[in-house]
Amino acid sequence: VPSAPLEEPYVIRPTSETVIGEAFARWIQSYRDLPLLINQWANVMRWEMRPRLFLRTSEFLWQEGHTAHDNAAAALAESRKILYLYQHFLNDYLAMPVILGEKPEHERFPGAAITYCLEAMMQDKKALQAGTSHFLGQNFAKAMNINFLNAQGQIEHAWTTSWGVSTRLIGGLIMTHSDDDGLVLPPKIAPLHIIILPIQHQDSQQQAINEYCQQLAEQISQLSYHQGKIKVSVDNRDIAGGAKSWSWVKKGVPLRLTIGNTETTNDTVTLSRRDLPYTSKISQPRMQFITELTRLLDEIQQSLQEKAQKLQLTNTHYISSKADFYDFFAEPTGGFALAHWNGDIKVAQQIQQDLKASIRCIPLAEQTPWVTGPGKCLMTGTASQQAVIFAQSY
Repeated sequence: VPSAPLEEPYVIRPTSETVIGEAFARWIQSYRDLPLLINQWANVMRWEMRPRLFLRTSEFLWQEGHTAHDNAAAALAESRKILYLYQHFLNDYLAMPVILGEKPEHERFPGAAITYCLEAMMQDKKALQAGTSHFLGQNFAKAMNINFLNAQGQIEHAWTTSWGVSTRLIGGLIMTHSDDDGLVLPPKIAPLHIIILPIQHQDSQQQAINEYCQQLAEQISQLSYHQGKIKVSVDNRDIAGGAKSWSWVKKGVPLRLTIGNTETTNDTVTLSRRDLPYTSKISQPRMQFITELTRLLDEIQQSLQEKAQKLQLTNTHYISSKADFYDFFAEPTGGFALAHWNGDIKVAQQIQQDLKASIRCIPLAEQTPWVTGPGKCLMTGTASQQAVIFAQSY
């Protein structure tokens, strides 16, 4: 281990509540300074016993927010607003359906009054916590002296929130959609929507094929898709067609267009969708393809979301008996178990010890069909106000 001092200090830190809290205490003086809303991207450090690429790494990049308000209702509304903003991004852009819920008291972020979370199901039926939003109440304000002079001239503690998502979403995206052939990217977030693959020939037709591909790319690049232009590229590498196509399959490009003598002669395109089997191909007249392209990208986006949603629905089951519950998690497939729990942390710890399954969330009231009425705890038979989501997780 090098023993010489660093020329410049190297400071590492966990999440920013204490850093931001100290700043808020200096910045906030009056109710006129509120609400104060801070968003940042930052690298943070955490101790990870068993790092997993993208999912749990010692250092990771994340987006985090911190806000301060002059009343509890405004702070709570802010934390819930961000929760639904995250849901919109995950569901509508990453095509990753999530269950919204509240963490039980023993699973809350330290110092939080309420921790909201978004739980996604991966293809192996395990849960991934995709993001969190915390209503911190006045706990951090009291600890960090975040005070303000209210309209009546009295000193009060602020009400604060914090929330964040991280590069874990990259891992979640991969595990939600990708297959044995490689990456699968939803069109809304794909860096490249279409790759055009000219078939290589040893005759005079090659120039015509290349010109056709270039004209096609120029036409496509003028089309708009979700507040931007469709991103398209032509792969002119002089390599075998199979190897060329396979390289883009692995990268998850939503659409591949193969162009050869047949396509240039008939003014058509042969297209392959990444969300369909590798051997699936469709031939279309070029202008029909251009006209329907935006709809086609939306169709791919929707198909990925529906596939992930079906996986979640099919593998989430209400379970009312301890024997069935233990059998459910004994199977390699597993899934989400909706089951009544009496709120006792010791019961939750016993389940964690026996099955490596934890309480992922208490579904929010609007999260039908996940929300249930009162019942009996499947472990103890005592009263339970609502069923919770249990799952094995990353």
